[in-house]
Amino acid sequence: MAGIDPRTEIPPAGLIGYRQHRRPPFIFSAADVAAVMAQARLIRWRLPAVTHETLIGLLAATGMRVGEAIRLDRADIDWSEGVLLIRRSKFTKSRQVALHPSALDALRRYAHCRDQLQPLPATPGFFVSMRGTRLIYQVVQEVFRNCCQASSVGAGSAVRPRIHDLRHSFAVGCLLQWYREGVEVQARLPWLSAYLGHRDPRSTYWYLSAAPELLAHAAGLLDRAGEAGAP
Repeated sequence: MAGIDPRTEIPPAGLIGYRQHRRPPFIFSAADVAAVMAQARLIRWRLPAVTHETLIGLLAATGMRVGEAIRLDRADIDWSEGVLLIRRSKFTKSRQVALHPSALDALRRYAHCRDQLQPLPATPGFFVSMRGTRLIYQVVQEVFRNCCQASSVGAGSAVRPRIHDLRHSFAVGCLLQWYREGVEVQARLPWLSAYLGHRDPRSTYWYLSAAPELLAHAAGLLDRAGEAGAP
């Protein structure tokens, strides 16, 4: 607002307190996601390679929390309807996550490869380790960080990419697409909130300031509103 109207007053820092400081997210582009997935394919052993590649792709395509993807069981995928069942996640909420056909195909290819390489797993989990056990969050996080570094994704950025930032990137991508399509974004925010498993739309509003391109769209809308209201 100060950039638009020099009469805007900005309160001094510290005048208004806040309870939580949010770390700025790293917003992955489609090329960034493809580069990280390609690096995961280069993991020495085939099962971890396909597991982490598919997991990263699923997180980018759905905005799921990492823990939700790790806790997925084989029975949680409805192949005929193309829907994932997320059981009792954050705030003990369960929800269904619809998948694009391409994402469903990727999961189907992974399941076929997994069953060939690990025919007797020790867990009902969908994603498994070389020992046939459910994946561990710390391992997933480390592999993702190594793939980012090896592919130079985030190099030169002031914010280091984290695997949780795939969730932010998905939300920002949805909002950008809606802005470009000219739809009523405010009306659709509850859709995105429900899909991401937020407790209410207030948690989703934070994504509106998570990317400069979103701010550019917001500024454009403000300019048009000002022109429409000008005498």
